[in-house]
Amino acid sequence: MKVARFYAPGDIRIEDAPEPTAGPAEVKVRVRNCSTCGTDVKISRSGHQNIDPPRIMGHEIAGEVVEIGSAVGPAANGRSWQIGDHVQVIAAVPCGTCADCRRGWMTICPNQTSVGYQYEGGFAEYLIVPHEVLRVDGLNLIPDGVGFDEASVAEPFACAINAQELARVGPGDDVVVIGAGPIGCLHVRLARARGAARVFLVELNRQRLDMSAAIVAPDAAICGSETDAVQSVLELTGGRGVDVAITAAASGQAQEDALRMVARRGRISFFGGLPKDRPTITLDSNLVHYREITILGANGSSPDHNKRALEMIATGKVPVRDLITHRLPLDGVLDAIGIVSRGEGIKVTIEP
Repeated sequence: MKVARFYAPGDIRIEDAPEPTAGPAEVKVRVRNCSTCGTDVKISRSGHQNIDPPRIMGHEIAGEVVEIGSAVGPAANGRSWQIGDHVQVIAAVPCGTCADCRRGWMTICPNQTSVGYQYEGGFAEYLIVPHEVLRVDGLNLIPDGVGFDEASVAEPFACAINAQELARVGPGDDVVVIGAGPIGCLHVRLARARGAARVFLVELNRQRLDMSAAIVAPDAAICGSETDAVQSVLELTGGRGVDVAITAAASGQAQEDALRMVARRGRISFFGGLPKDRPTITLDSNLVHYREITILGANGSSPDHNKRALEMIATGKVPVRDLITHRLPLDGVLDAIGIVSRGEGIKVTIEP
C-alpha cells in the first residue's frame, strides 16, 4: 500500500509499505479520507517531540472497517463492530485510568498518546486502530448521511467543542474569533449553533479572510492588517467588548488583543498554542483583576467530543462539507501540506 511517512523535518516520503493485518485486539480500517491541518505543517517543518520516526502521518481519519480482531469486544453502546462499518477515529488517545481521566478530564490526560505520533496515522490506504483507541471508545460509527470527508473534519471540530464548552459560549453572547483558518470557521459556526447573538471574525490575511467569510458569513469580517481590530470590535459592541474571545491562531499578539477586546466578566479561550520558542505574552493582569475576566486554555478533545461533533454534523447544526476546498490523492500529501501552510484553502483532505 501507499503511505506518507515522516522521517525528519523536511523529509516526508511517499512510499510503498506492506499492508497491515489487525491483531486480536485491533480493527483494520480502509482509509477513505484523512484531512490535513496546521499540526501537519509543524511536523513537516520541525518534527514533534512525541513522534518516533519513521512514522506514517495523519490524524483526522475516516474510513471503512475491513478486519476485526478476534478479541475485539462491542463498542460502549453495546453494538458489535461489523465489516463495512463507516467509522471515524479519534486522534488524541487518553489512558482512561489516571486521576484526570477518572474525573472526566480526558483532554488533559498526562499519559495521552496520539494517532500519527505513537501509532501509525491515516496518510495511508489502510490503518490499524490500536487497542488503546478501542478501550477508550475512540472508534466512532459515522451516522447515516454523513460522508467520509465530513467525518474526517469531526476531530478538529471536536477540539472546538471542547474550547467553547470551557468558555461557556451560549445564547446572547457576542463572540470574536481571531483566525480565519479551518478552526476559525468551525468556531464561527459552532458559536452560532450554541446561540451566540453575533460572531465576528478577525484575520490578518485579506485573501484568507475573504475566502472564509464568503462561506461562514460572520456578522463582521475584520482584516487586522488593514484596520485596528481591537477598535473595530469595540465599535461593533458599543465600547463594551465581546462576551467571548477565541484565539484560533498561534499568535501571541492575538492573545494580547483578545484581552483588550473582551467585556467585563468576559471569557477568553487561548485555543491556539504558541510556538515553543515564543511561548510568552505581555498581559495586563489588572484588566483581568478589575474586570473579572476569565482566561481558559483548551487542549484537544475527548472521545465524547468526537461523538458530539459527528452528531452535530449529522443533524446539520454545523455543516462542514463546504469548508473542504481541496481534495488530493495520497501522493499529493506534500502538496496538501503546502496549501495549508500558505493559507490557500480552508480544509484540505487526502483521499487515499
